[in-house]
Amino acid sequence: MADTGRSWRPPRSCEDYWGEWKHCRGLRHAFHHYYAHGELPECGRWREDYEACRAWERDRAPAAQEALCKSERARVMEKQKYAPVWKLRKSPPSDWYLPLDHDKSN
Repeated sequence: MADTGRSWRPPRSCEDYWGEWKHCRGLRHAFHHYYAHGELPECGRWREDYEACRAWERDRAPAAQEALCKSERARVMEKQKYAPVWKLRKSPPSDWYLPLDHDKSN
Protein backbone atom coordinates (compact mmCIF):
# COMPACT_ATOMS: atom_id res chain seq x y z
CA MET A 1 0.00 0.00 0.00
CA ALA A 2 1.32 3.45 -0.86
CA ASP A 3 2.48 5.86 1.83
CA THR A 4 -0.30 8.46 1.81
CA GLY A 5 1.35 10.52 4.55
CA ARG A 6 3.99 11.85 2.14
CA SER A 7 1.52 12.83 -0.58
CA TRP A 8 -1.00 14.51 1.74
CA ARG A 9 -1.13 18.31 1.65
CA PRO A 10 -2.87 20.68 4.06
CA PRO A 11 -6.31 21.86 2.91
CA ARG A 12 -4.96 25.43 2.70
CA SER A 13 -1.51 26.86 2.41
CA CYS A 14 0.17 27.91 5.65
CA GLU A 15 0.12 31.52 4.45
CA ASP A 16 -3.69 31.32 4.29
CA TYR A 17 -3.86 30.33 7.96
CA TRP A 18 -1.46 33.15 8.84
CA GLY A 19 -3.49 35.66 6.82
CA GLU A 20 -6.75 34.56 8.42
CA TRP A 21 -5.20 34.88 11.88
CA LYS A 22 -3.89 38.39 11.11
CA HIS A 23 -7.29 39.40 9.68
CA CYS A 24 -9.11 37.98 12.71
CA ARG A 25 -6.94 39.97 15.10
CA GLY A 26 -7.44 43.23 13.19
CA LEU A 27 -9.35 46.07 14.82
CA ARG A 28 -11.83 46.43 11.96
CA HIS A 29 -12.74 42.74 11.99
CA ALA A 30 -12.99 42.69 15.79
CA PHE A 31 -15.33 45.69 15.75
CA HIS A 32 -17.51 44.19 13.02
CA HIS A 33 -17.66 40.80 14.73
CA TYR A 34 -18.54 42.43 18.05
CA TYR A 35 -21.26 44.49 16.37
CA ALA A 36 -22.73 41.49 14.53
CA HIS A 37 -22.38 38.79 17.20
CA GLY A 38 -22.02 40.65 20.50
CA GLU A 39 -18.66 39.08 21.34
CA LEU A 40 -15.07 39.32 20.21
CA PRO A 41 -13.91 36.75 17.63
CA GLU A 42 -12.01 33.65 18.67
CA CYS A 43 -8.76 33.80 16.70
CA GLY A 44 -6.78 31.11 18.50
CA ARG A 45 -7.91 28.35 16.17
CA TRP A 46 -6.33 30.09 13.16
CA ARG A 47 -3.03 30.40 15.03
CA GLU A 48 -3.15 26.74 16.07
CA ASP A 49 -3.86 25.72 12.47
CA TYR A 50 -0.94 27.83 11.25
CA GLU A 51 1.39 26.19 13.76
CA ALA A 52 0.11 22.72 12.84
CA CYS A 53 0.61 23.50 9.15
CA ARG A 54 4.18 24.61 9.77
CA ALA A 55 4.79 21.48 11.86
CA TRP A 56 3.49 19.39 8.97
CA GLU A 57 5.76 21.16 6.48
CA ARG A 58 8.76 20.87 8.79
CA ASP A 59 8.43 17.37 10.29
CA ARG A 60 5.50 15.68 8.49
CA ALA A 61 4.05 15.08 11.96
CA PRO A 62 0.94 12.86 11.90
CA ALA A 63 -0.47 14.77 14.88
CA ALA A 64 -0.30 18.01 12.87
CA GLN A 65 -2.06 16.34 9.93
CA GLU A 66 -4.83 15.06 12.19
CA ALA A 67 -5.21 18.47 13.89
CA LEU A 68 -5.59 20.23 10.53
CA CYS A 69 -8.13 17.71 9.25
CA LYS A 70 -10.14 17.91 12.46
CA SER A 71 -10.12 21.70 12.42
CA GLU A 72 -11.23 21.93 8.79
CA ARG A 73 -14.01 19.40 9.40
CA ALA A 74 -15.20 21.49 12.36
CA ARG A 75 -15.16 24.63 10.18
CA VAL A 76 -17.27 22.95 7.50
CA MET A 77 -19.75 21.61 10.06
CA GLU A 78 -20.02 25.06 11.66
CA LYS A 79 -20.92 26.62 8.30
CA GLN A 80 -23.54 23.95 7.59
CA LYS A 81 -25.43 24.24 10.87
CA TYR A 82 -27.28 27.41 9.83
CA ALA A 83 -30.45 26.98 7.80
CA PRO A 84 -31.21 29.30 4.88
CA VAL A 85 -33.22 32.39 5.77
CA TRP A 86 -35.64 32.14 2.84
CA LYS A 87 -37.31 29.13 1.34
CA LEU A 88 -36.03 28.68 -2.22
CA ARG A 89 -38.61 28.73 -5.00
CA LYS A 90 -38.85 26.09 -7.68
CA SER A 91 -40.54 28.46 -10.16
CA PRO A 92 -41.48 32.16 -10.34
CA PRO A 93 -44.86 33.38 -9.06
CA SER A 94 -47.72 33.00 -11.53
CA ASP A 95 -48.26 36.78 -11.75
CA TRP A 96 -44.61 37.79 -12.04
CA TYR A 97 -45.16 39.74 -15.26
CA LEU A 98 -47.89 42.06 -13.89
CA PRO A 99 -46.93 45.64 -12.90
CA LEU A 100 -46.41 46.43 -9.25
CA ASP A 101 -49.15 48.34 -7.44
CA HIS A 102 -47.16 51.34 -6.22
CA ASP A 103 -50.03 53.82 -6.70
CA LYS A 104 -52.51 51.76 -4.73
CA SER A 105 -53.28 53.00 -1.21
CA ASN A 106 -53.95 50.56 1.59
